Amino acid sequence: MDENVIAAMARWPNVPDVYGWLSLTASGQWRLHPAGDAWQSPRPSVGTAPQLGHDGRTGESISSDQIIRFIDRNYTHDHQGRWFFQNGPQRVYVRLDAAPYILLTGGSTGGDGLSLTTHTGLDVATVQEWWLDDNGRLYAHTEHGPGLVAGRDLPSVLDALYTTEGVNLMAALEADSTPSDTLTLRALGASTTPAANAVPFRTCPATDIPTRLGFVANPHPEK
Repeated sequence: MDENVIAAMARWPNVPDVYGWLSLTASGQWRLHPAGDAWQSPRPSVGTAPQLGHDGRTGESISSDQIIRFIDRNYTHDHQGRWFFQNGPQRVYVRLDAAPYILLTGGSTGGDGLSLTTHTGLDVATVQEWWLDDNGRLYAHTEHGPGLVAGRDLPSVLDALYTTEGVNLMAALEADSTPSDTLTLRALGASTTPAANAVPFRTCPATDIPTRLGFVANPHPEK
């Protein structure tokens, strides 16, 4: 978090939080809601293109790179799993249309490894568990928080995941699309290395993802 933001929080500690002004899409785009009504609308279905209606609750794109980077640097969460942008002394809670982070593939981590980066530019060093929902979307619980693997990068990530027995995840799911037992996966891209630090892979309905991964998708103002 920026030092001037931390200083503003200390100087003005009682500025009210705001809701409904900012959302994060499933593609990792911040969207502004000038009417402050994002929280009043259900989240759009993940993987569908925004359909702008008369109420404008899908929001407006933010074109300024400077503003986007400022939001990225000052984005975090509270103890309830509500994610927010700290705008100076004020918390701006975010409606999450998919997950707190959108995960993108980066360069190789060495050997046959494949790296992930959050939409805010944080490198992912650790994945604690993987989740696949019933719509075929893949989520990872990382050291930074939960994230959805971006649709464009999903094939390469699935291709780089192997069970501890060395079976490609896609092949394992083709044999059993809803495994009754939790699978364990090697580190991303580790098809032949020892299965150290294996992590669980689980499946669940899409509606259960926020609960399973511990985040609030659409924070509301307290009554």
